[in-house]
Amino acid sequence: MRITYFTAAPRPALQFREEADDNPDMFEWKDEYSVHIHSIDAQHQNLFRMAGELHSAMLAGQAKSVIGKVLDRLVQYTAMHFAHEERLMRQRNYPGFELHKVEHDVLTRKVLQFQADFRSGTTIITVQLLQFLRDWLENHIKGSDTKYVPFLTAEPVGQTRADK
Repeated sequence: MRITYFTAAPRPALQFREEADDNPDMFEWKDEYSVHIHSIDAQHQNLFRMAGELHSAMLAGQAKSVIGKVLDRLVQYTAMHFAHEERLMRQRNYPGFELHKVEHDVLTRKVLQFQADFRSGTTIITVQLLQFLRDWLENHIKGSDTKYVPFLTAEPVGQTRADK
């Protein structure tokens, strides 16, 4: 397996685990990830599915063009998902919105830089990168996303629930 090192100075470095998991099911959706808000759970499931497609393409040795298309779809879908979550948080005046948005922005910058590096041929997709994405998704959903649930599911007088 080829390992790519991210050494460009001013960019924040991606943090990898010592040992990577090349399990084909590493992006399997688990019920424990559910935030019990239908639109967000559906989007999270799609993110896991797309990341799984990227992982499968990498393991199968697919051509760079195939992997690039899957990566592009994943990046675009992630941006749409973050915008949806952020819109719901703003609508409900979630007090942790700014910090949550910073988490989204940091990952977005890292992924866009990786996408640019991949397109230019200066990096490849590795199991370690996919492990980083899986860990980020899992930790973000089970940590940060669960914090907004009470605010998005509360029923203020005269309004309906966020989208149960």
